[in-house]
Amino acid sequence: MLLRTSYIVLTWLLSSASPAKMAMLNLTLPGQHPDPESVVHDVHRRVNDSMARRQMLETMDSEDASCVTGNPIDDCWKCDPDWANNRQLLADCAIGFGQYALGGKNGEIYIVTDSSDDDAVNPKPGTLRYAVIQEEPLWIVFPANMLIRLSQELIFNSYKTVDGRGANVHIVGGGCITLQYISNVIIHNIHIHDCHQSGETNVRSSPTHWGWRTLSDGDGISIFGSKDIWIDHCSLSHCKDGLIDAIMGSTAITISNNYFSHHNEVMLLGHSDQYLPDSGMQVTIAFNHFGENLVQRMPRCRRGYIHVVNNDFTQWEMYAIGGSGSPTINSQGNRYIAPSNPNAKEVTKRVDTDHSKWRDWNWRSEGDILVNGAFFVASGEGLEVKYEKAYSVEPKSAAYIDLITWHAGVLGVGGRDNNLGEWNTRAKFQGSEAARPPSSTSPLIVFSAALSCLSLPLYTDIFASGL
Repeated sequence: MLLRTSYIVLTWLLSSASPAKMAMLNLTLPGQHPDPESVVHDVHRRVNDSMARRQMLETMDSEDASCVTGNPIDDCWKCDPDWANNRQLLADCAIGFGQYALGGKNGEIYIVTDSSDDDAVNPKPGTLRYAVIQEEPLWIVFPANMLIRLSQELIFNSYKTVDGRGANVHIVGGGCITLQYISNVIIHNIHIHDCHQSGETNVRSSPTHWGWRTLSDGDGISIFGSKDIWIDHCSLSHCKDGLIDAIMGSTAITISNNYFSHHNEVMLLGHSDQYLPDSGMQVTIAFNHFGENLVQRMPRCRRGYIHVVNNDFTQWEMYAIGGSGSPTINSQGNRYIAPSNPNAKEVTKRVDTDHSKWRDWNWRSEGDILVNGAFFVASGEGLEVKYEKAYSVEPKSAAYIDLITWHAGVLGVGGRDNNLGEWNTRAKFQGSEAARPPSSTSPLIVFSAALSCLSLPLYTDIFASGL
């Protein structure tokens, strides 16, 4: 409620202030880091440390080398052989601007036992919707494969982790995920696809509040006025609007290790050129694979500071990175593979803006590999001092991209081969009721993270298999 009130007051100030007063107005957002270059520096340090550790262990022919990927996020938790019983340690593994996202850390473990979503106002205990609206921190897990077909937007409350590790979990349907005026959310290892518009009905957002929702955009994940968000190892495709959109003063976001495919407008960061609070938006986009049948917006930025680091861009039809409203775009150690279309070789696109305006925007490419005629148009000459600190640790060469991004997307079910958002390899999800797992009628199961239930053999075997 405090975060919501802050944005209402800020919006009123922006609309009522004169241009002279606007120049003096501090647009710092809750969660905005005062020194973004130091965050960039820390990302490179962690990547370099992971790569150095991997190379050392390989030289020593150590058994420990099998768990070290060179990807600092994965190395943080996958090297723990008992990770399935130490799930909440994942919250310590984020990097970049979203590294302080706690999710449901120190909260109870909530096990989703019912894949149905029949009532958006009075969700049943045991369902995912019931879990994400609760007030207290929860670490939400799945004991088996599930296809959750949403009836309406899945509106989260703060301090939630949705942890799909060890299961094959698909979220599809109306909405899909909405993070609005909240903080501290982690979404990990989930398929999100075939999301369509929904709304014009009531939806519950907390145990004590439900209200009317207008027609949604049909985003895979919609981040609206929220902070401390981490989206990791998800596979996203085939949505009505964006796969991930972050707008209206959202900040402190990391989008990492995801696989994006089969979509037009992939990612939007910033509400509009005129929405000044988005100047405080800070987003890290790291270790993702932008794959088959993507057209544009990887991302499309309005205002803010966007760090794009060690991603693999293997396809686009129009452009990879675009923007307007003078965003800062810091591209480091990525691989950009241009399409065969001779008119689509440019990585960058300044949207509806004359050169006389964008030539001073801070867009930089450093350590990137440009393939098949790809080229990055930099701008902001003479402003290198802004990047001096960020570049003081050289980003790892994009020659390591295959290694760092090999397991982008949902883990444990095929890595890069599991990219199409299908429930199984025999039939497309859409329209196939046979693909839906049976809904459990078991009662809600909530465990304290400190209790010994996490050492139950059945629980451990289910979640430890396949990763």
